[in-house]
Amino acid sequence: MSELYSIVIPAHNEEATVEATLLDLAETLAAEQIPFEIVVVDDHSTDRTSEVIALVSARWPQVRCVRNLRPGGFGNAIHTGLDNFSGDAVCIVMADASDDARDVVGYWRLLQHGYDCAFGSRFMRGARVVDYPWLKRALNRGANAFIAAVMGIRYNDVTNAFKAYRREVIDGVRPILSPHFNITVEIPLKAIVRGYSWNVIPTNWYNRKGGVSKFKIKEMGSRYLFIVLYALIEKWFSRGDYRRRADVEEPASGAPTRSVHV
Repeated sequence: MSELYSIVIPAHNEEATVEATLLDLAETLAAEQIPFEIVVVDDHSTDRTSEVIALVSARWPQVRCVRNLRPGGFGNAIHTGLDNFSGDAVCIVMADASDDARDVVGYWRLLQHGYDCAFGSRFMRGARVVDYPWLKRALNRGANAFIAAVMGIRYNDVTNAFKAYRREVIDGVRPILSPHFNITVEIPLKAIVRGYSWNVIPTNWYNRKGGVSKFKIKEMGSRYLFIVLYALIEKWFSRGDYRRRADVEEPASGAPTRSVHV
């Protein structure tokens, strides 16, 4: 039986973009013959987000909507999605069409080569970034440089939520603490510290064409720092507690991947 690939999408007031995102993902994954489900988490939306999802579900039964019963927030919406996905692996994707469905497929290929985690970078050769706000970009690069230096890793896009994990990784990084955007840092750093294998491919990013961004610049402060320090302390005090995996295959020749194990 083929493995099932789950896509988790947090959505708060995304009626302007969620339909295009869902259709692009469903059509791309179906064309690649990847068994999939798409779990959209309606995060206390006050617009027509849930209605739009229902319309897409009528065409694509692989798409379903669950409601975030926790307090509203990006991290809590992802918590809800991770509690409700059915697949052997899960990819976290934004509802605003900023992530490229072809990269979702690229992550799946990495996982099929045996990696536990598939990460992307918007800031490496082969990636494409369109209309990234300059202030957000400057803060992003500074935050990622800090995280890489503190954690001692060679990876420059930790803060991007768009990543994929095998189910055992999600189970292995619990309990997940972050109710806000710092969840984007918590999951990958815990996965790295706890010895799961990972690799990076270049990924594309496109600024949203509709709706309003939910990210707040102030969220890149103490909440992020707390999670980074939490992961660093775990790294210091857990040396030898987690066994590194060594049973991954090398991707096919020519694949745009880069091994960055720690």
